[in-house]
Amino acid sequence: MENDAFPAGVEAAWGLRDRPVKGPKRGLTLDGIITAAVAIADGEGAEAVSMSRVAKELGSSTMALYRYVATKDELVTLMVDSAVGAPAPLPDDVTGWRAGLEYWCVSMREALLRHPWAIGLVAASGGPPITPNQLAWLDQSLRILSGTRLGHGEKIAITLLVSGQVRSEASITAILLQDPEGTKRRLAGYKDFLRRVTENGRLPALREAVEDGAFDNLDADAAAESDEFDDFDFGLQRALDGVAAYLAATDDIPVPHSSQSDPTEATAE
Repeated sequence: MENDAFPAGVEAAWGLRDRPVKGPKRGLTLDGIITAAVAIADGEGAEAVSMSRVAKELGSSTMALYRYVATKDELVTLMVDSAVGAPAPLPDDVTGWRAGLEYWCVSMREALLRHPWAIGLVAASGGPPITPNQLAWLDQSLRILSGTRLGHGEKIAITLLVSGQVRSEASITAILLQDPEGTKRRLAGYKDFLRRVTENGRLPALREAVEDGAFDNLDADAAAESDEFDDFDFGLQRALDGVAAYLAATDDIPVPHSSQSDPTEATAE
């Protein structure tokens, strides 16, 4: 039985709804439409995607596309799912919930940064994940946490926590990568800018951080060569520390404090 609460194209992507078998152009498929739309977004940004533009790329009529996707919003939903892709299987040497979630987060970040236009659209979808690949990521996270005694609601909440961490950092990275020369200029002058805006007692805590050297090494070239501090890894490890502390408090298990910990020690039996 069809569920009108979900887009027809999404249900077709799951094989829950028959796809058109007749049309004005032979060979037109939902997968082909999505692939063409993703290629446009990769080359020109998501704003360049329209039903008519995709149809032109496929040598088809715009009306023919509407036999597969009812609206542009529906197409964008499927584009994002295709861009993110399915999660890779966990390597055999990745064991325990912490090592598993760390691998999961790093893999998701890499997937998002391959298609930066999709990052904001993932969070802007306005509802729970419904597409095949996005639900596959959720399923993998739940399986990673299956060795703990957490309830399913807690596992989902932890997934939302760490995936939000990934998207937040990836969105900042994507913005910086869009204009590398402008980013380099802004970073080079950022400390001086902060000194000026924190004069005369304004923003005292920020001024203290500036004077303490927190913004001394923002030159893009120096940052690329330095391996002393990784913003993404630092934030991820602190989020995982929080999960570990919660598990320790509720399950009386040891708390691993770094990605270098023995993975077997991070598993909650």
